[in-house]
Amino acid sequence: MAGRSSGGAPSLWLWLGLAVVVVLLDQLSKTVILGIFQLNDSRSITSWFNLVRVHNSGAAFSFLAGASGWQRWFFVGLGTVASAFIVWMLKKHPTQKLFCFAVTMIMGGAIGNVIDRLLHGYVVDFIQVHYGGWYFPAFNLADSAITLGAICLILDEILRVRRSR
Repeated sequence: MAGRSSGGAPSLWLWLGLAVVVVLLDQLSKTVILGIFQLNDSRSITSWFNLVRVHNSGAAFSFLAGASGWQRWFFVGLGTVASAFIVWMLKKHPTQKLFCFAVTMIMGGAIGNVIDRLLHGYVVDFIQVHYGGWYFPAFNLADSAITLGAICLILDEILRVRRSR
C-alpha cells in the first residue's frame, strides 16, 4: 500500500503529500487575495472577521519587519533548515501519528511562507479577526497550519507524558 510503510505506520510520502496540500492551499489563497485586493484593502465578512491584504516582511506579529532586508534571507534559511529537520524527524518517528501530523503542518506552513519571501520579499497575510475595537494581527493559511501544528505538538507531549505514568 503506497500510504503505509512496511511497519504499518503512514509512510513518509503521505506526510510529504499532506505538506504539499498545505502549501498549495496556502499559495492558492494568497494568489486569490493578490488578484482581488490592493495593498491594505479590507472587506468585512462578519462582525468579527475581515479579509485584508497586508504584507509582512517580518515574522510572527511583524517581528523584525523594520529590519533592513536581511530578515528575508534569514527567514528563508530558517524555514529551509526547519523543513529539512522535520523530514528527518518524520523518518525517525514514523509510528507517532499525531507528532508526524503536527510537524507536517508546521513544515507545510513554513514552506508556504518561504515561497512568499522568495517570490515577493514578504509574506502575504489576509485573515483578520477582531472584536470590540481589538484587532488580532493579520495572518494566512500557512500561519494557521503552523499554529495547528504547534497545538498538536503540545497535545502530543501531554498525551505522551500521561501514557508514561
